Amino acid sequence: MQAGSSGAVPKRERVRGYLLGLIESGAPGDVIPSERRLCGELGVSRPTLRAAVDELVATGQLVREHGRGMFVAPAKITQELVAAESSFAVPPAAGTWSSTVLEMSTGRAGARIGRRLRVPPAAELVYIARLRLVDGAPVAIEHLHIPVGLAPGLTLAEMEAGDLYDHLREHHRVVVHEAVQSIEPTVVNEAEAQVLEVPLLSPALLIERLTTDRTGMPVEYVRSVYRGDWYRIVSRLALGTGAPGRPSEGHYPGIPPDGFAHRGIIASSTTGDVQPT
Repeated sequence: MQAGSSGAVPKRERVRGYLLGLIESGAPGDVIPSERRLCGELGVSRPTLRAAVDELVATGQLVREHGRGMFVAPAKITQELVAAESSFAVPPAAGTWSSTVLEMSTGRAGARIGRRLRVPPAAELVYIARLRLVDGAPVAIEHLHIPVGLAPGLTLAEMEAGDLYDHLREHHRVVVHEAVQSIEPTVVNEAEAQVLEVPLLSPALLIERLTTDRTGMPVEYVRSVYRGDWYRIVSRLALGTGAPGRPSEGHYPGIPPDGFAHRGIIASSTTGDVQPT
C-alpha cells in the first residue's frame, strides 16, 4: 500500500531515521548539514525534509537557529522505571485490536537500526509500517524492524492477522522474553495526522521498544506513534522500603524530591489504556 498519505508515512520515517542517525552519532551542539545538502543526499523534496526537521525540533532533538543552521540539541533527562527484582508482565490494552499494513519491504539495516538490533549495517531486515486499530478506529502507526533470518517468508497477511509474537513462536520458534521501552510526548506530522484521522500537530505518544528473546538476542525494534486523545499509559508504583538508613537518590517522576518517607525503591507495572473521546 503506497498511495496517498499512507505512502508518505514510510518516506517521512526514512528521512527522520537518517536525521536521528546524525543526532545519535554526534554530540550536543554539533552542526547538522544544510537542508539543501540533505535533500540532495536523501533524494527528497524540501517540504518533506523540513517537515521531518520540524518534528525533531518540536520534540527537542534538534535546535534551529535563524541564520546559523541546525544543531544537535542538549541531551534529555531520562528517568527509568523498572521492577525492583524481576521483569513484570504487561496486561493487554482494552478493545479489539487489528492491523492494516501500510508498507512491507526488505532492506539493509543501516548504522542506526543495526546498532539497536546488534547486526551489521548491511544485514537484511524486514521493515513493516502498519496501522493499528481498536474496534476499527485508527489508534497508532507502528514501524517495525525484524531481522530476516528470524522470520523467513513473513507475509503481509501474517502481519495483519493475529499477534506477531504468537506467530513468531508458533511458526519460527522465536520466543520473546522481555523488552526495553521508552515513552515520550510528541505531535503528529501531516502524513501521520491523515492516517490517524486527527488534526495536524495533535498530541501523541512516541513509544520505542527493543524486544529480545530468551537468549538476550534482539528480535525486533519498533517505533510507534499513538494518538494522545485515545491512548494513555498507567504505571503502578510500589514504594518499597529500602535498606535501613539508605538515602534516596535521584528523582521519581510525579513525586517531588524528598516527597515520601520510605526512601526506598520504586517498582513499576505499566498498562496501556484506550480512552475513546
